[in-house]
Amino acid sequence: MGDFGYKAVQNKIEIHDIHATMLHLLGVEHTSRTFRFGGRDMRLTDVFGHVLHDVLE
Repeated sequence: MGDFGYKAVQNKIEIHDIHATMLHLLGVEHTSRTFRFGGRDMRLTDVFGHVLHDVLE
């Protein structure tokens, strides 16, 4: 797994990606789950987040 944070040089990982990966491991599809907040539908990982499959291998 690469470094994460604001000072990472290579293999940058965003917090949305970490959240999407954790939800994937729990069996939750993060792109299909929404909730109403502030008058609009929001996703658990907002509009960002990709499952880090290379970390899971």
